[in-house]
Amino acid sequence: MDLYDYQWEVIQPALQGKNIIIWLPTGSGKTRAAVYVTKRHLQIKRNAKVAVLVNKVHLVDQLYTKEFNPHLKDDYRLIAISGDSDEKCFFAEAVKAHDVIVCTAQILQNALEAKDALKHVELTDFTLLVIDECHHTHKDGVYNKLMESYVQKKLRQEQRLPQILGLTASPGTGRATDIDSAKEHILQICANLDTWKIMSPKVHRLQLEEKAQKPQKEYNLTDQRPQDPFGDRLKRIMNSIHVHLDDDELLGTQLGTQIYEQRIVELEKEGAVEACRKKRVCALHLRKYNDALLIHDTVRMIDAFNALETFYISEKLRKTQDDPTEQFLFRIFDENKQELSQLANDTRYQNPKLQMLEKILLEHFAYSAESCGIIFTKTRLSTHSLHEWICTSDGLEGLAKITAALTGTGSNSQTKHMTPYEQQAVIQRFRDGKLKLLVSTSVAEEGLDIPACNIVIRYGLMTNETAMIQARGRARAPDSTYSILAARGGKEVRRECTNECLEELMKRAIEAVQAMPEAEYLLEIRKLQTESIISRKVKQHKLDGKKRTFQPQDVRLYCRNCNVAVAHGNDLRTIENSHHVNINLDFKIYYSVSNRPLNLGREMIDWVPGGLISCKCGHEWGMEMFYKALNLPAISIKNFVVETSDGQRKPYKKWKDVPFTVEEMDYVEVCGLHYSDLTDFD
Repeated sequence: MDLYDYQWEVIQPALQGKNIIIWLPTGSGKTRAAVYVTKRHLQIKRNAKVAVLVNKVHLVDQLYTKEFNPHLKDDYRLIAISGDSDEKCFFAEAVKAHDVIVCTAQILQNALEAKDALKHVELTDFTLLVIDECHHTHKDGVYNKLMESYVQKKLRQEQRLPQILGLTASPGTGRATDIDSAKEHILQICANLDTWKIMSPKVHRLQLEEKAQKPQKEYNLTDQRPQDPFGDRLKRIMNSIHVHLDDDELLGTQLGTQIYEQRIVELEKEGAVEACRKKRVCALHLRKYNDALLIHDTVRMIDAFNALETFYISEKLRKTQDDPTEQFLFRIFDENKQELSQLANDTRYQNPKLQMLEKILLEHFAYSAESCGIIFTKTRLSTHSLHEWICTSDGLEGLAKITAALTGTGSNSQTKHMTPYEQQAVIQRFRDGKLKLLVSTSVAEEGLDIPACNIVIRYGLMTNETAMIQARGRARAPDSTYSILAARGGKEVRRECTNECLEELMKRAIEAVQAMPEAEYLLEIRKLQTESIISRKVKQHKLDGKKRTFQPQDVRLYCRNCNVAVAHGNDLRTIENSHHVNINLDFKIYYSVSNRPLNLGREMIDWVPGGLISCKCGHEWGMEMFYKALNLPAISIKNFVVETSDGQRKPYKKWKDVPFTVEEMDYVEVCGLHYSDLTDFD
């Protein structure tokens, strides 16, 4: 296995068994260096067992197929395990039978917590953990949960802990704005990973710089639309809704901004808590209009109009339309619908950003069959809208067959669902050269093994320095270009300039940590590890205490939309500490079920999804799940308001935050409720 001199330099401590982070730019061979460390570890360490951990499902197959398996398969037993793998149900057996396990970190975390002997493993079953994109080892991320267990064992001076090898191109600054805070952020990542040292080339730095040359950076800036009748009409409709709501406070907030969206979200919460349907429903519709303004600013007017129209078609089908507020909102859209449609199709007011994007794409693709690029955009909706625009634009006719959209695999009510299989197919076609241009969300920023692009465009994006570094790292072809396409004088340009300063601050912070005397560094790492463990225990203690605040039977759940009381807390159970279901047979009188089963994009082991379940008012609550022959309603807490025995009402985003405990389901008990004759053994 051939390595560059700078790779040999950074892996030396790892070859001696020390915990390190390899800090190298995207495309400079971090993973190949990790493969070599793994190979030497397997050769030298007695009873060696290696886990290669990733934070995204699609990276499991990539690292297994492209890196670890080709170099190790002749001498060692390897396996790739993700959420779609049958082997995850027998994880412990798979670990025993293989030398190298490539899996998502969540799979390993689940195995550490599992009580089933076929699934349960210990950290000490492994002798080396390779952690890809290890800068995600912070806060409540799964990497940090794994390493918290590791650090606790270390502080208890337990023996036989696995060696740690972290890989990253961009540790970031953790929102720091000064060198001391940035240095503390880097030290915290080192503490979380129990790192002996962050390794980057010193002796062979010039070789690395030649290998990982930065692309040429361009700012492609556009002016605002000289006239915007479509956007103006949307704002007039929103102001009419404010008048109907009799709300003067929000009128001064700039419409079509993230700040306005945050205010509207709070308004919807107030309506839910106060059981004020008028306030809540108006807030929901105002948010859709604000979304349309954001889409309008990013892509085409017709995309914004279509998003609004789709929302109203869906609402009219789901809602009963007997509510005066909803009748008003439906009517005001219907009255403006025709004019909005006409304005959306008026080419005189098209988005200047799209004109600039067309110019850039023509420059790179019109005269070169070898060009390869990625357009990064913020949302799934803008990703699909940009892809559709490219495929239908007369000026970009030749790009339609070689362009594809790439998003994450999660479902979204506004956009087409992308399954893991579809995602992998797009990535493979891009690798094979059958596709030349991807329109992508952040899913393609880090980790993916894709061709070296000669054009990367960040289209109207405002992200942090880590995302900037990762996206820029995709432009690795000779004489490549990294383009910032945004409105002149906008926040996106200012943020990009800030990110450049933060990147430099990150480098200085890492160098400062690398230069610390070893005794001082180790003392600081020990201090941060101790503080983190204590802090997490305090947080967990408070959370456990909060869970015991109220008895489940004293808690009621109300539909967030119509405020009808539909369940008590003691009607609820968890399945595998994950899904929350209502076992009360009377619950079914409150909801209806859609005829079409949900497509989650992958098969589950013990259950299959049924249709969506919705309140009689039309508000979605969750889905049916068929679990071991039982038909159970699984609900999402964000769709309800929780009322406690002290009269307080509050909406919650996540189940972990509710102030009462939900017991794990007893399968036999629930079968007895559904089929009383089956559990009678007399």
